[in-house]
Amino acid sequence: MEVDPSPSPPSSRPPPLPGYFDPESSGRREEYRRYRKRMSSSNVSPLLGSSLSKSSEARLLYDGGSIPRRPNAGLLLEDIKQEAQDYSNLEGLDGSRMFSSAKRRASLDGGSASDAAYSSGRQAARQTLKPVKMEDDMYVPHEGETSFTMFASLLDSAIQGLMPFPDVILQFERTCRNASDSIRSAATGKLRVVEDKLMQQKAQLLLDEAASWSLLWCLYGKGNEDLSEELFVPPTTSHQEACRFVAVDLTAQLCLRIVLWLEGLASEALDLEKKVRGSHVGSYLPSSGVWHRTQRYLKRNNNDSTIVKHVDFDAPTREGAQLLPDDKAWRAATLCPFGGIDMFPSLDALLRNGKSRTLQAIELESGIGRQWRLWKWASYCASEKIAEQDGGCYEMAVYALQCSNLKRVLPICMDWESACWAMARSWLDVQVDLVLSQYQTSRPDGRQLDDDMNGAQNSVGPESWPYHVLDQQPRNITALLQNLHSSDFVHENVSRACREQHRQIEMNLMSGDIAHLLDLLWSWLSPAEEDQNTARPLDDPEMIRFGAHVVLVLRYIFSDEIEDELEEKLVTVGDLIINLYVRYLFSEDQEELVGVYASQLQRDLCINLFVEMMELRLNSSLHTMYKLFLSAVEYLPFSSGDASKASFEEIIERVLSRSRQTKPSKYDEDFSDVAHQHHLQSLQKAMVIQWLCFTPPPSIPDFQMITGKLLIRALMHSNTLFREFSLISMRRVPELPAGPHKLLAILAEPLKQKENLISPEDQEVSDNLQEFEDWHEYYSLDATYRNWLKVEMQNAAVSPDMLSAEENDQAVAAAKETLELAFLLLKKDERPWLDAVESSPFEPSQPIFLELHACAMLCLPSGECMLPDATSCTALTSALYSTANEEDVLHRQLKVDVQVSSRDPCCIEVALRCLAAEGDGYGLHEASDGGLLAAIMAAGFKGELSRFQPGVSMAISRLDAWYSDGNGSVESTAAYIIRGLCRRCCLPETILRSMQACISLSAAGNSLDDCDKLIELVGSSESGMLHLFSQQQLQEFLIFERECLISKMELEEEQLSSDS
Repeated sequence: MEVDPSPSPPSSRPPPLPGYFDPESSGRREEYRRYRKRMSSSNVSPLLGSSLSKSSEARLLYDGGSIPRRPNAGLLLEDIKQEAQDYSNLEGLDGSRMFSSAKRRASLDGGSASDAAYSSGRQAARQTLKPVKMEDDMYVPHEGETSFTMFASLLDSAIQGLMPFPDVILQFERTCRNASDSIRSAATGKLRVVEDKLMQQKAQLLLDEAASWSLLWCLYGKGNEDLSEELFVPPTTSHQEACRFVAVDLTAQLCLRIVLWLEGLASEALDLEKKVRGSHVGSYLPSSGVWHRTQRYLKRNNNDSTIVKHVDFDAPTREGAQLLPDDKAWRAATLCPFGGIDMFPSLDALLRNGKSRTLQAIELESGIGRQWRLWKWASYCASEKIAEQDGGCYEMAVYALQCSNLKRVLPICMDWESACWAMARSWLDVQVDLVLSQYQTSRPDGRQLDDDMNGAQNSVGPESWPYHVLDQQPRNITALLQNLHSSDFVHENVSRACREQHRQIEMNLMSGDIAHLLDLLWSWLSPAEEDQNTARPLDDPEMIRFGAHVVLVLRYIFSDEIEDELEEKLVTVGDLIINLYVRYLFSEDQEELVGVYASQLQRDLCINLFVEMMELRLNSSLHTMYKLFLSAVEYLPFSSGDASKASFEEIIERVLSRSRQTKPSKYDEDFSDVAHQHHLQSLQKAMVIQWLCFTPPPSIPDFQMITGKLLIRALMHSNTLFREFSLISMRRVPELPAGPHKLLAILAEPLKQKENLISPEDQEVSDNLQEFEDWHEYYSLDATYRNWLKVEMQNAAVSPDMLSAEENDQAVAAAKETLELAFLLLKKDERPWLDAVESSPFEPSQPIFLELHACAMLCLPSGECMLPDATSCTALTSALYSTANEEDVLHRQLKVDVQVSSRDPCCIEVALRCLAAEGDGYGLHEASDGGLLAAIMAAGFKGELSRFQPGVSMAISRLDAWYSDGNGSVESTAAYIIRGLCRRCCLPETILRSMQACISLSAAGNSLDDCDKLIELVGSSESGMLHLFSQQQLQEFLIFERECLISKMELEEEQLSSDS
């Protein structure tokens, strides 16, 4: 059923709330959110509400079925069950259910963002979330459609320059929050306890990621704030000097941004609670009281002497009583000196104070910062006094925070965010106080200062402040983070949280150690040593996604100024992480998204990755293949002049080249399936041409040119495959060879548009078109012949008396069609079929060699595979040598090498090499028969090697020929050798098949004129057919001729008998 993912209605009782605000001021809520004013509405990208990328049609990527990996699933479930039991046993003092305190508060977006500015963004993101489905009581969240697809869309927009990268970071954060909200709202109250816990954990992880994105923006995406001189009213105040110092000091600025980030998280946490729990959350009226739960408790007229009777800050100390444990208002800092002037050293506070003269008047009388120091000293004394009297711990913390007295604050911080905020805020205040102390008229000398820091003084006055608490502060950001780990004052929950993944990420961002952050991410994401398969399904897709996007964002943010070491780390480790994410997207069938990320990889890695993906998707549906094709052609240049960047053209060339390579195969123990496996390989080779037959989207640059180039490349590669396929389809059997006919089927539709895409004026294009037409004729004839052979074999299996006239007519029609197509192919007026006449590009003065390399399988006359070994390879080498005369072997330096293939034990690798000669490598090759190398190889294909096992032939798998220099370096291809080899094999076989059809027709009483035409064609010197025949083929031709003559004589006798 469909479930509305909207937030659940507020519960009857409020959840436990942190008391952040002064009960006397309803505006404190907004004052607390005064920091992290992000951007004006003009800075929000207008493109957010619509798809910004080419991957706009992306579908759901992540089904949410996996959760972060845990060492032991049984322990995890046991912990969840125990916590669920604790829920049922715990009740708040007001009767409401409470969550376990061990659960970390949600850490949300860093800053008081303008809700109006981003409302359209939220709506756009939420609209992409589909309703959640309930199937078999198990919820499968669909946040992947928002997070993974939205991340790709936003990143693509930034790469194209449609959105600044700082804006993209903020949108990444918002996307994570929206996905988390979707999970929480859809799962609340609809699942069993264990399942609900897993979904809540998943939602929390997304909030943790949102917090990390928020910190990244605060530290690296947020611009510097310029303080205008118009804001300063002379004489300057301590607050103005503090703002000036923080704006220029890097350490103070870092502390300020961390504080604003953490306060923003608390603000977002309240927004979330208000949304989920109800409107009462965070809505304090002037009469409410800051100790919210204590106030409600008192309203019920309880007479517990241990509980305070009033809700002001002094009540616990004055009355010697306690608050309820849930009231934690220590972080609110609601004590406001100087008439409520905001003393926080930020631009927002400076703007909010305006040109108020209150602080200026105070400091003109007492001196800059003197009253402020007195206030801090009073707060320090109050915090210590409360601690000595064992008063309220939260009241003590409120005063301690005013004076950076960390040892009285940290014990109250129960989570990582609170402790980090307290440390950063205190350290920032101390830095400001040290600067302001320079304006004091008197200050202690060096010895007195040292004694004060070491605690040697018995009395400390306002003049020596704030050195009394200076030793509690960290000396640098590293020390601050170390204190979070192991300080004696921090709670164990804080130390434990430091080991969480996103807390470690955030601490590395604070310290600026980006190189260590990258190593840390890769250590979490890299496959285990025992599992090096990087294409395996992964258990933590959100972390992989986060890592990939962090790498890309950092690359663009640091693109202008970056150290060489960090740049290298971003490339090497970053590419590993991005590569892993691309593989994850690919494993989830999100081919439309991979191009955004794969295009950011280094050239070789990008090419290898796309080649691997294309090979894996070769047997998928056309729709799936087209998604991957679009992902490559849209995000990569078609051809690149930059050697460091991959191009679509290079990927396609690599795919085509690898498709012709011999693939390692697993055969049955008796090798009975070798022929079938090679049949499947030929089919795979043909299917690769599909990548060239897709139509690119018209939106890409040079659409028409790219489409034409792809079609030309398809023609060239298909002709190469047709040559190879023709040499393995010589057996006279009814079964059609799958490879060539699959190739023709794929090319049929694209070639209908060839007139609009390619120009036949180009000689290379014209030659390839002509050769394709020749092969089309040949395989049409081949299919017709096999159809006739099938009919003949079916009729032969039945007694002649039982055959119907219709069956006889069918056989005659098939034979006539075969002969008709054969004569069209054999007697071409304009140019002979598969014309191999070619002019060499080299002069006789250049020492040029011809090389022909083939990978083939040895086939017995029965069609079964003959396993090669060293002995058979040696025998085959000798047999190939024997096909050439001694003069050619010596003068043309013929070399023959045959070895068992290293990739396939059922195949052999044959390499032929000889010097070029006039008419064969030099000048014009007029014989159109491929020359010496083609003659040698033809004997092997026809199974007519005199010194080898009789009847054993070579079934080709791959065949290439080229010109080379004396060192063996390839100079250019020698296609005339392969075309001439095909003429040597295909034309004699076509004539023999035609003679076979003629004899069948003569048996049916038809004329033998076609037989005479074939005999005349072979004997004609103009046709040049005779020298293409081998000795055995000539013997077979003579046998067919004899049968024709006998049939002709019998026919004449029958006519004479009928006449008489």
